[in-house]
Amino acid sequence: MRIDQPLGLLGGLSAQQFMQRHWQRRPLLVRQAIAGFTSPLDRAALFDLAASQGVESRLVTQGPRGWRLRQGPLARRALPPLKQPDWTLLVQGVDLHHEGANALLQQFRFVPDARLDDLMISYATKGGGVGPHFDSYDVFLLQAQGRRRWRIGRQRDLGLVEGAPLKILARFEPEQEFVLEPGDMLYLPPRYAHDGVALDECITCSIGFRAPARGELARELLQRLADDADELAGETLYRDPKQTAVDCPAAIPVALQEFARSALHAALDDPHALPRALGEYLTEPKASVWFDAAETPLTTGAIVLDRRTRMMHDTRHVFINGESYRASGRDATLMRTLADQRTLNAGQMRRLSGAARELVGDWHGAGWLHLAREGPGADVGASAQAQGAVR
Repeated sequence: MRIDQPLGLLGGLSAQQFMQRHWQRRPLLVRQAIAGFTSPLDRAALFDLAASQGVESRLVTQGPRGWRLRQGPLARRALPPLKQPDWTLLVQGVDLHHEGANALLQQFRFVPDARLDDLMISYATKGGGVGPHFDSYDVFLLQAQGRRRWRIGRQRDLGLVEGAPLKILARFEPEQEFVLEPGDMLYLPPRYAHDGVALDECITCSIGFRAPARGELARELLQRLADDADELAGETLYRDPKQTAVDCPAAIPVALQEFARSALHAALDDPHALPRALGEYLTEPKASVWFDAAETPLTTGAIVLDRRTRMMHDTRHVFINGESYRASGRDATLMRTLADQRTLNAGQMRRLSGAARELVGDWHGAGWLHLAREGPGADVGASAQAQGAVR
């Protein structure tokens, strides 16, 4: 993707302009962001997905008794009648289960993969919604069917309705109002309050982003560093040949405190330990994700990452599904291409070293990637001797 090229998706802005002017700053309304757009899944397919084990789904209804929330899986008989107003079905992570939904999510990769989370699809009958609320992350709201009225505002009073099963703002103060039709899209930065209400039978696609809390990130990274502590800090035993006799035996020795502090410093002294732990954390598949092992070995030809695979890189490593590998030379370049483009053509595959091809074969066996069909203009040049390795 050329980040300086105007995009209809962003109303004629380039990705670079959007990130500079709007990302985490101010909303953007785009009429006909995708002309002729329809939902990747129709109503029946979405209902089927909501009934599946391992798929996160929620049913939100509003009635005389207020708001009600029910967690999935949700069989069709668990959903209200289609003629009943004021209910919404939310299905999370649809990109993990449907190629069309995954292809839609890929259009938003002008934001780093480390931030891009998932595609949620919501179905609502007339009047359906989830109430006025705010998200802690960025979101693109793409209308796929029917019409939805959005009211938005920079909410200062974040007080919530007491006792509600959802985080609904008690005193919502909208500043703008829009009606979105199929193909229209609204971008909202974090903590921008919004309330969407279906004006008729309605399907909306929400592209959401990851925003880990500092405490959560610290906990995950420290746990991963702890798993490698013996390697990072060594197995030197505590010694105290100068320890004197004590009359306060319950007091922790200062020397032992210093030994503990030096152990932590040693674990963090490796400049590559923290980036490696971060990459492994960011590419860890979600708990509901599993892969089907390949039944046949990988043959020569183009490859494509499975839609559920998360693959990233830094200057020293490549990361895939929670695992990290050192990469150098030509192999590093090609592996980063695989992460960025999510595919390698046959010519690129032939330029991998033997060790790297063996590793890719292991990933194929695990179901993390698959053979792909070569497209127009694919590189079919002669093979060249690979330089470097991945390990």
